Amino acid sequence: MTAQFWTACLLLLVPLGCGGAQPQPPPGRAERPDVIIPMGLLPGGQAETPVVPPKYTFAVIPKGTTHEFWKSVHAGAENAAKEFGDVKILWKGPLLENDRDGQISVVQDFVTKKVDGIILAPLDKQALVDAVKDAQAANIPVLIFDSALQDESLIVSYVATDNLKGGQLAGRQLGESMGGQGNVVMLRYNTGSESTEQREDGFLEAIKSGFPNIKVLSSNEYAGTTPESSLDKVTQILTKHKGEVNGIFAVCEPNAAGVLKALEESGLAGKVKFVAFDPNKELIQGMADGKVHGIVLQDPVTMGYESVKRLVAHLNGEKVEKRIGTGEYVATPENMATSEMDKLLKPQQFE
Repeated sequence: MTAQFWTACLLLLVPLGCGGAQPQPPPGRAERPDVIIPMGLLPGGQAETPVVPPKYTFAVIPKGTTHEFWKSVHAGAENAAKEFGDVKILWKGPLLENDRDGQISVVQDFVTKKVDGIILAPLDKQALVDAVKDAQAANIPVLIFDSALQDESLIVSYVATDNLKGGQLAGRQLGESMGGQGNVVMLRYNTGSESTEQREDGFLEAIKSGFPNIKVLSSNEYAGTTPESSLDKVTQILTKHKGEVNGIFAVCEPNAAGVLKALEESGLAGKVKFVAFDPNKELIQGMADGKVHGIVLQDPVTMGYESVKRLVAHLNGEKVEKRIGTGEYVATPENMATSEMDKLLKPQQFE
């Protein structure tokens, strides 16, 4: 063999020895075989977002899942989770707000799944105590929001509206709307619900102490947990006290929705003064139309946000106050268009 022959062979082998076979593009990452997209990049050169496992997984358990208030709490909880970046929210509750056993089962299920923390709005201040004890026994901290638990020694903190004050605000608003004269009806919500019991007590206290010429015609009727049950109850009361009712207070959104419909169907909307607790679009429109004379407002977005924030702080070893207030406000036909009231009347909702 000549020297020229061996030299030619070596030149032919060099590309194979140095580079080997050309790498193939990952499936789906390039349409042309000569275009190579590095792993970790999307078409267009954007980096893929790495999947980071959450540091904490929280179960957030509302009283129900259908009413607008809870959707706003959910939005606030997700806002906090996104801000932290390493918190995952598992949102689950009973469909109806009278399903105590259903809510207890939800708590027990999350205890079994060993979540890092539970954020709970108890349907019943006493009935949920044992379920919270089970969580405590499993070393799962529980933070309560919206409505208190009977035994606060079991919980990290309680994040909520001052519902007694909210009821007092409702009493003053209704009393003033009535000019301090006439007869009122207060609809109760559901037995065992601490938050609404506080509103009921506050309302009756405000009427008794501030409006001696207003008589409470009825304050012991439970309207139930849905607009339909409230509509039936209010219709019964209006029929029983025909022509005597000058004012009505409903302690939560589903009750208020039923009251508004009952007043409209009976031809009394706008004639009977009406104060609600918590808004929805029908109640807001009713206030604009002169059918609703005040809506006591909470801040559910802040409630959800602060609940997640405080539970993270607890797990990180920080001291957390036992009671976190989130504010109480009254929207009226006169102030409903202000930016502050508009934000509270139409809070962010989780979609």
